[in-house]
Amino acid sequence: MENEKGQVVDLYIPRKCSATGRLITAKDHASVQINVGDVDASGRLTGTVETYALSGFVRSLGESDDSINRLATTDGYLKGVWSYQQ
Repeated sequence: MENEKGQVVDLYIPRKCSATGRLITAKDHASVQINVGDVDASGRLTGTVETYALSGFVRSLGESDDSINRLATTDGYLKGVWSYQQ
């Protein structure tokens, strides 16, 4: 919910899993959020980040490392690490 100034005033804003699209509930204590920072050519942080949220369901399956590799490859952070196999 937003107030008259356009500021978000909700106490809890649910997140979605970046890998599956499932809602991450407040009781999902196994979920994690990882921020990957953008760097320039000299290796310094530029101040912008890409955020990946993984639910406890994905982590319990042991698919979190593959999901991070897939998402980072899609966003251009990794090259030649993950490829789709049928």
